[in-house]
Amino acid sequence: MSAITPTNITLEQSAGLLIIDWSDGKTCRYPVGPLRMACPCVECRGGHENMGRHTDPDTLLDLVPTQAYQVERLELVGNYALQFFWDDGHHTGIYTWDFLYRLCPEQDSDAS
Repeated sequence: MSAITPTNITLEQSAGLLIIDWSDGKTCRYPVGPLRMACPCVECRGGHENMGRHTDPDTLLDLVPTQAYQVERLELVGNYALQFFWDDGHHTGIYTWDFLYRLCPEQDSDAS
């Protein structure tokens, strides 16, 4: 099984969206506020005992942010993930390709 990886990553600051085109042809448009709430780091997931037991990815982006969030910058982590630097100072979450792909909101994949 070959891994699905991004072919293009675009951060649209004014729209508050992260757009990822995937190698299988799927395009995902992620609202950045819920992405911040879905942060997979140990601090945001409530401690080491909760790591590996992510909430159902189908509902993580349904989380309602308590404030507006912006991405100050994005960095690639090797060839497997993105690291977000948020305007609230948080930056320890590593969002793997698999995690982001599973978080993809339901939508028309041909919107461009």
